[in-house]
Amino acid sequence: MNNHSKRRVVVTGLGAVTTFGQGYKHLWDALVAGKSGIRRIQRFPVDNLPCQVGAEVLNFTPEPYIPPRQANQMDRFCQFGVWSAMEAIHDANLDMAKEDPYRVGILCGSGIGGLEHYQSEARTLFERGPNRVTPFFIPKVIINLLSGWLSILQGIRGYSNTVTTACSTGLTAIGEAFKFIQAGIADVFICGGAEAAITMMGLAGFSNMKALSTNYNGTPEKASRPFDLKRDGFVMGDGAGTLVLEELSHAEKRGSRIYAEILGYALTSDAYHITAPDPCGAGAAQAIRLCLQDAGLVPSEVEYINAHGTSTPYNDKTETLAIKEVFGENAYRIPISSTKSMHGHLLGAAGGVESVACVLALHHGIIPPTINYEHPDPECDLDYVPNVSRKKDIRITMNNAFAFGGHNAILIFKKYEG
Repeated sequence: MNNHSKRRVVVTGLGAVTTFGQGYKHLWDALVAGKSGIRRIQRFPVDNLPCQVGAEVLNFTPEPYIPPRQANQMDRFCQFGVWSAMEAIHDANLDMAKEDPYRVGILCGSGIGGLEHYQSEARTLFERGPNRVTPFFIPKVIINLLSGWLSILQGIRGYSNTVTTACSTGLTAIGEAFKFIQAGIADVFICGGAEAAITMMGLAGFSNMKALSTNYNGTPEKASRPFDLKRDGFVMGDGAGTLVLEELSHAEKRGSRIYAEILGYALTSDAYHITAPDPCGAGAAQAIRLCLQDAGLVPSEVEYINAHGTSTPYNDKTETLAIKEVFGENAYRIPISSTKSMHGHLLGAAGGVESVACVLALHHGIIPPTINYEHPDPECDLDYVPNVSRKKDIRITMNNAFAFGGHNAILIFKKYEG
């Protein structure tokens, strides 16, 4: 089957919960302004931790999308994911009462899931005994309940599943949903990722494996600096990002506003290491090639890349190598940015939030910057849209996501032109 005979898939709804607040418009305004949402951790003491900064979601309220009773039965990651999905459904003007519930699917996920509740109930177990552990412990922490709650709250009865591929979770969920709509399994999908791993345990675990930034505790807004020579690790972020995808004719019949079209998706695995990327970038480069092939594009047609860009020494160098391998000399002409420099690394939610950013970049003709790019790295020598957003009418954008375990996921979005 060639690309032109497949069902076309478009983006009709967006939702986000990030350090900038509840709602994708808060995210977009901050990205365009080049604003950092990274600060010293406020929700628990961090004086004894090597990394003391993060992109927390503060003052979160489940309303108006999650009733209080149901919110009390969800871990924080699930609340973020459900709120984000509900915003995307509302943004798409999707009325489930008018839809065949068996033709609507859900594919959401998380890299870690209910870590906050794991931590609190472990304390309860050891301090107060097993009979004091809440009966809601299991449904609060298991990752699939994000999709489960969305099904229950919206009456969605079609394909429902969960993705967990660490930091590529959100992008993988969107890509798989895209393929399911192409294949005719559903007409509508709610898809993305959620995470709430900024806990004492989460910070301790990532710090002790030397993955997090530790040199900028006194200047948190400078801590995430993708591709910069003085980067020293990533900065954790919490939140969620969700898209509503629809088959094109279904969206047109509803009179939907269409933000963008998805053209291609690909996955590969490094088969190299449990946490480190393959230093030659072969798996990442092959995923990019396969995604271009799936989209029916040649490399010169890509006009913006939203990089994985974690601000770790290894990822940024390896991702740069992979881009050069595929795009050759044209790599130097493609604007590339990492919005993680502003909203932090949301782990399983990263691909969802960054897909929202890609879609809005196409929709508004503005490329978000990579902030804190101050010291050029000879091994990272491409155009990273340093520090200031750039107005540019772009038609094709690529979104990269790479993860522990060697997962490589790539998506290509196109500006919708009918």
